[in-house]
This record gives sequence, C-alpha cells and structure tokens, in this order.
Amino acid sequence: MEQTNPSLLANPSLLEESRSLIRVIASAIDAHFSIRLWDGSVEPLGKAVRPDLIVHITSPGVLPSLIRWPSLDRLIRHHVHGRIEIEGGTLLDLFGPFVLDKGLRDRLSRLPKGQVLKALLRLLPAHADHPDETRVFDGLANGLGRRVADNKRFIQFHYDVGNDFYQLFLDPEMQYSCAYFEDWEGDLEQAQRAKLDHICRKLRLKPGERLLDIGCGWGGLLCHAAREYGVTGHGVTLSEAQHGFARAKIDRLGLGDTVSVEIKDFNDLDGSYDKIVSVGMYEHIGLANIPTYFKAVHRLLADDGLFLNHAISREAVWSRRLSRKSAAMKALQRYIFPGGELDDIGRTLVDMERHGFEVQDVENLRRHYQRTCKLWCERLYARREEAVEMVGEETTRIWIGFLAACSMTFQRGSALIFQTLASKSVTSKPTWGQTDLPPTRADLYL
Repeated sequence: MEQTNPSLLANPSLLEESRSLIRVIASAIDAHFSIRLWDGSVEPLGKAVRPDLIVHITSPGVLPSLIRWPSLDRLIRHHVHGRIEIEGGTLLDLFGPFVLDKGLRDRLSRLPKGQVLKALLRLLPAHADHPDETRVFDGLANGLGRRVADNKRFIQFHYDVGNDFYQLFLDPEMQYSCAYFEDWEGDLEQAQRAKLDHICRKLRLKPGERLLDIGCGWGGLLCHAAREYGVTGHGVTLSEAQHGFARAKIDRLGLGDTVSVEIKDFNDLDGSYDKIVSVGMYEHIGLANIPTYFKAVHRLLADDGLFLNHAISREAVWSRRLSRKSAAMKALQRYIFPGGELDDIGRTLVDMERHGFEVQDVENLRRHYQRTCKLWCERLYARREEAVEMVGEETTRIWIGFLAACSMTFQRGSALIFQTLASKSVTSKPTWGQTDLPPTRADLYL
C-alpha cells in the first residue's frame, strides 16, 4: 500500500466530515458492525454492534475516492490493497444478515438526503487515493470475440493459481462444484461424496460403460465412478495444474487401465460415449458458444446414452443479446472468471431441445451451493495466512471476497444452479431416445 501523507492523517476537518457521514448512515441502517477510521477512532453503525466486527478504513483518501468515482471495481481494489480492511470476519459476516432483510430498502429510503449530500460535498474536494491495479485478466475478460484458442487462457487464469491453494478449502476429492447436502448441518466432505453418488445414480452408470467428463477438474468424479460403479472413464481439462493432479491420483489409485485424462478442448473430442457429464464447465464457454457445445455433446453421445449438465444459471432475461451485465458480473470476469457468462435455465433447455436432446429431469440445487460457498469461504478464511504465503495478499483477499459474494448471491436467488439430465430426442431420429430409464426417481434416493 502506498504511503499516506501525514498531514492528511491529522486533518481534523476530513475526520469530522467522515464521522458525520457515517453517523447519518448509521441512524438509518442500524447495522451490526462498526467503522474504524484511519486515526483509530471507531464509529458504530448501529445500536447493537458486534465489538469484534469492524470495517477499517486505513487511508483518508478512500472515501473521497469512492465519492468521486463510485464503482464496485474501485471498492474491490481499495480492499485488495489494504485501504479497506475487514476485521473479525468476512463479507459474509458484514452483509449476510442484510441479504434477506426486507426492511433494509425502506430504512435506506428514510436516509436524510440533505445531510448525506452535504457531507458528500464536503468530502468531495479532499485528496483521493488512486487504487492500484491488482491481479486482473489481460484480454477480453467478457469473452466477446473469443476463439477456441482463448479457452485455455481463460481456464488457466482461474485454475492454475495452484493445486495447493485449492486444497486449503476444498474437500479431499477436490470437488470445486456444488455439494449435495442430505442434511443441512452435514459437513463438506460428506456432502461432496453425496454429490458424486447423486450424479452417478442420475446417469444410471453400469459396469463397463464409457463415461466422458468434460471439464473433469482434478479427476474426483471420474475416479469415483470407476471405483464405485465400474465404468471406463475419460476426462478432458484445459488446466495444466488440474491435469497433473488428476494423472497422479489415477496412478496412486491404480486406475490407469480404466481412467484417463488429457488436456483437450471439447471441440476436438471424438469417439462415442454411453454417458457424458459436465460439472461446472458450462459457465466457462460463453453464451455465443453454447450451440457449438451442445452439437459436440450430441455428436459424442451414444444413441441410447444420457447426458448430465451441471451449471450455474442466472435469473431469466427476455433477450441474451440485450441483457446488461451487472457490476458484479463484470468484476467476476475481470478478477476471477475471464470469459465466464451465465445463461438462464429456460434458454439452456430450449437450446438443448434445439440441438437434439430430450430433457428428462431438472433439479435446482441453489441452497446447496449457498452452503457450499459459505463453507469454502470459512475454510479459506481460517487458513488465510497459509494462502498469503502461497499466492500473496491480493489474490487471497480476492478469493475470500469472491466466495463470500457467491454464497450471498445464491442466498438472494440472483444466481441458481441446475442439474439437467437429457437423452437424444426421439423426434430427431426414430433410433434415438430409447434410453431405458426407470418409471420413477426412487432409485436416486436410496
């Protein structure tokens, strides 16, 4: 963090105007945490605050900076570089109680606008800190105009942070996707094992079947399916780090004869598979590439096969082309998932049908992902000192904030996640669509 001018630290006018603004806001929102200013003074944001939960504004130039150029991106960069510290918790602790607070908007509407404006205008001319750039994707982060060759760069930016880093907060199977909680109080390890079985049962895996995992990650699902269900599995990833980990795991478990992984784009795959699964990869491909994706899966799937697509979804919009990206989505593309875009489930299902699939089952796991992200956030926060040693302060702060924000997004319902099971449609060709599915779902919930 850059050095702050000592004269600014002692500026009594700036301190008093900042306190005045905070007190006006506190009178309306009645929050459960406090603000610590750069001189060490603490201003509670409510009547009953947690004494240990504090937002520390370490530099006097932060508030003027945010007042002049208000944006989520600027707020993130001030936090990443330590000008805004969260003491005693994470974003979940700060804002989690407000996610479903129906009275918050009403309380904010009662803010004395004249007093707020007066305080803002007095802070406006003060010295403003310029937030430094942080770890950011260099290129078309939104994925517009992307080529197949770009897919590997996008994936490696996110996943090649390092296997050791992910091991700080993931389960032993390295499942970086929504867990399946049979009990809301269950632990992450149990829920991720349940997720693997839930997927395998949905696909009705049988010994000797050929399973393709598109975006196989660290190989956890492939190895589980081979060991517990007797399939022959093949996986593809674009991450060098994931590929190396998966290969080592396959060798360690003695599965070299039945499980294989390679670095390859799904567009370049060939062959035929009885079952195909894709968990958490659909969000990476970009909306413009969805037709290409479904065409590839349809080509690779056996006529009587099943395909399970596990993907995050956004709220429905009437037009993909005209829908505007939120500030949160832009930040996600810039700092975490370059090229990532979310579809809504209705349009996903329409595209599946258009490309020759018959949808057999759709399950919403939103609440499961809310809890998964919460546990990931808590686990990484608990080991944040180790994370800083591995990847640095900036990346650690970004990831803790990202996981907290994801949990709250799923809690609010502005992001959802669906598992969609499909087969080849009988209307496309009479020899397709004859998958031998049982008449009920009872076999999924043994």
